[in-house]
Amino acid sequence: MSKQFEMIAKTFQGLEETLATELTALGADEVQIGRRMVSFSGDKAMMYKANFCLRTAIRILKPIKHFEAKNADEVYEQVKAVRWEEILDIDKTFAVDAVVFSDEFRHSKFVSYKVKDAIVDYFRDLNGKRPSVRISKPDVLLNIHIAHTTCTLSLDSSGESLHRRGYRQEAVEAPLNEVLAAGMILLSGWKGECDLIDPMCGSGTIPIEAALIARNIAPGVFRKEFAFEKWVDFDQDLFDSIYNDDSQEKEFTHKIYGYDNNPKANEIAIHNIKAAGVSKDVILKLQPFQQFEKPQKKSIMITNPPYGERISTRDLLGLYQMIGERLKHAFTGNDAWILSYREECFEQIALKPSAKIPLYNGALECEYRKYELFDGKYKTFKKEENEKPFHRKERTKRN
Repeated sequence: MSKQFEMIAKTFQGLEETLATELTALGADEVQIGRRMVSFSGDKAMMYKANFCLRTAIRILKPIKHFEAKNADEVYEQVKAVRWEEILDIDKTFAVDAVVFSDEFRHSKFVSYKVKDAIVDYFRDLNGKRPSVRISKPDVLLNIHIAHTTCTLSLDSSGESLHRRGYRQEAVEAPLNEVLAAGMILLSGWKGECDLIDPMCGSGTIPIEAALIARNIAPGVFRKEFAFEKWVDFDQDLFDSIYNDDSQEKEFTHKIYGYDNNPKANEIAIHNIKAAGVSKDVILKLQPFQQFEKPQKKSIMITNPPYGERISTRDLLGLYQMIGERLKHAFTGNDAWILSYREECFEQIALKPSAKIPLYNGALECEYRKYELFDGKYKTFKKEENEKPFHRKERTKRN
C-alpha cells in the first residue's frame, strides 16, 4: 500500500461542493469542504490524478508542515527546521507564493522573503551552497498560507494554475476562466445526455469544456507540464500510466453549438476547438442571439453573456431584454442557465428562475440562474393538476 498524505485542492468560491464531488468520484479519502478549497488525502497516484483529472481545481497543494507563528521571525525558525534536502535539490530553482489573512502579518511579500531566507540559510549551513530563487517557472514552487497565526507550508504540485489547460491558442478580451466554465456545466447536471447550446460563446470555453465533460476526457491531457514532474521523488512510470489511460473516455452522440456575433471571436473559437481536438462535437456559427431559433432537439443552454464595464448600461439592459424574449419564444420545453453580475440585468430577462447559485467570476460576485422554460401546454397542465387536489379537499370538508 503506497503512503497516504494530506492534500488541498484550491478552487473558486461557489465551486467547493462540485470539486468535493469530483474528488470523491476520483477515489480521494477524507474529503472535507473549506472556503475556496477542499482538503483530502491520497497517495502519489491520487496527487497526479487530481492534477490531471479535476475540472474545478485551480491547484493541488501538498502540505509539508502546519505550525503557529505570531511574527515573521517565528515563521523563519519553523521553516528552517524542515529537512529541506529531502524536498529540494541544491541545483533546482524555487519560488515562494504567500497568501496571508492576518493582522500580525501585513505583507505577503515580506512573509515570502522570510520563507525564502530560511530555506537558503538552511542549505548554506548544511553544505555552504544555496539553491537559486527564480520567480518565473521555478523548478519547485512553495506556498505559505497564513490565517491569523495558523500557518501551512505546502509544496505546489501544479505549478501554473490548472485553469490553463493548454488548448487555448488565443483569447478574446476577458475570456471565461476554464475552471469556472467547467464548474458551470457540472452545476447544471449536464453530462452529455442532450445537445448543449452557448449562444454567446466568445472564444469557445464553454463548448470546449462541455465536449471534454461529455467525452470524459481529462482536462490535463493538453498540459505540457505539472510542477510535480520536477520533484525529487517524481515517478515517471506512474504518471505515464495515468496520462495514457483513456479507459474512462466515452462516446458522445449529441452536439454542442457555439454561436457568437463577433467574427474575431468566432475565428479564435475555431482555433481553440481544433487545438482541443473536439471539432467533430462542436458546431460553431457566426450568429447574433437576436436570430436564435428553436432547436430541433431537446437542448440545454449554458451561457455567460457580457456584463462588464465595456458596454453601456442601456445597451446591456437591452441585451438582457432580448435574451429573455428569445428564451420565451425560441427555447420552450428546455432549460437555460445564465451567469451574470447585475440584478438589473436579470430583471430584464423577466423570467422567474428555478435556481440561483452565487459564483465568483474573478473578483465579481455573480449569480448563476436556472430558467425552466415550459411551453404553454405544460403551464395549462400544471394549472389543472394544481387545482384538482384543491377541489378534493373542499369536498372532503363538506362531507
